[in-house]
Order: sequence, then structure tokens, then C-alpha cells
Amino acid sequence: MKSPHKSKIAFSTFFFIYFLTLWLLWETPVVYPIKIFVVFLHEISHGLMALATGGQIDQIIIDRNEGGACYCPGGNRFLTLTAGYLGSLAWGVSLAAATRYKRIDPRHLTLLLSGILFGITMAYVKNTFGILFGIVFGLILLFIAIEFSRSQNQKIQLILGLTSCLYSILDIKGDILDHPTLPSDAAMLNDLTGIPVVFWGLLWILIAIYTCIKLIAWLHKTSN
Repeated sequence: MKSPHKSKIAFSTFFFIYFLTLWLLWETPVVYPIKIFVVFLHEISHGLMALATGGQIDQIIIDRNEGGACYCPGGNRFLTLTAGYLGSLAWGVSLAAATRYKRIDPRHLTLLLSGILFGITMAYVKNTFGILFGIVFGLILLFIAIEFSRSQNQKIQLILGLTSCLYSILDIKGDILDHPTLPSDAAMLNDLTGIPVVFWGLLWILIAIYTCIKLIAWLHKTSN
């Protein structure tokens, strides 16, 4: 068993390599599937919040240009709109945090994630690209769950979780703060509440940055 000190060094090294690799490959096809996966989580979060507040999901669209839409009438519109960026952040935190609990077999978690992706795709995704992505990525996760070791599944979940968290920050910046006049969740909240688009962008990005810092610090502290 590694000493706590060596485990913390190992995590710091892993995170440095992960972050550097992500930075260098961000606009390449290598990271593209993970970015689309995070878009999937964003739209799923809208839909789940709509269902939780009495609405329904008509359809989900996943665009090849890293965009998407969830048509979910009914429910609490404020909470549903808020759930997109913060939802993908919450998915990321949950995936990354789960890697620290020894009672959770990461292979089972990858299998569950694959099942969720298949289920949502079959039930709600209506465009060709979205359906193909959901099936292919779901099959990849299924293969990883069956063929990869517990440790390898754990590392993949950590990468997916951290990327989802970090992408939420970049997504808020790119979609809202850099382009406040374009259609977005914040623009629809502006229509609903009268509160400026930039306010929602700043609020969400501050929540995301704070959450990422606390998550990474906790992951480092609990390395063993």
C-alpha cells in the first residue's frame, strides 16, 4: 500500500499531466468525444430537472458543433434553465468524487453510466448525430466496464469527471460571458426574470470555479 505522502505526489503528478494534456489537445479530435459527452450531460440535466418539477422531456438534440437543446415543457422553468451548466458540473463532481469511495466498484459505475447513456438516447434523443454518439459512446463505456481493470475504470471516471467540471467553466465563458447577446440558458433566464445575462454567467462561473478548486483540493487530500 502506498504511503499517504506518495499517494498525494502521485495524484499531483497525474493532475498536472492530465491538465497539461487537456490544454494541449483541447481543440483536437482527441478531446472532442468527451466534450460532446459533457454537452450530453448538460442537456440531460435540463431534462431531469424538468421531470423532477412536474414537466416532461419531448426531445433532446445533440449537435456535432458542441451544442445541444432539450425541449422539456412544464415543470419549474427557472430551475430547469439553471440545471444545464450546474448540472454538468454536478455530474462531473459526482464522477470524480466516486473514485474515492472504495465500496463503489468503478466498473459497476461505468456500466451504470453506459446504461444511462443508452436509456436517455433511446428514449429522448431524436437527431441522427445525437443517436449515433449516444450509442457509440455508450458501447465504449460498456467495453471499458467489462474489459478494463478496476484501477483503469477509476482513472477514466476521474478524467471524465474533471473534464466535465473544467469544461463547464470554459462553456459558461464561451457561451455567455464572451457572447452575451447569443441565445443561451442565461438569455432565457433574462427573459424570465429580467436579470441581465452577464449576471447569470458570472454567478455560474464563480460557482463552477469554486467547486472545481474545492473538488481538486479534496481529491488531493483524500489520495491514498
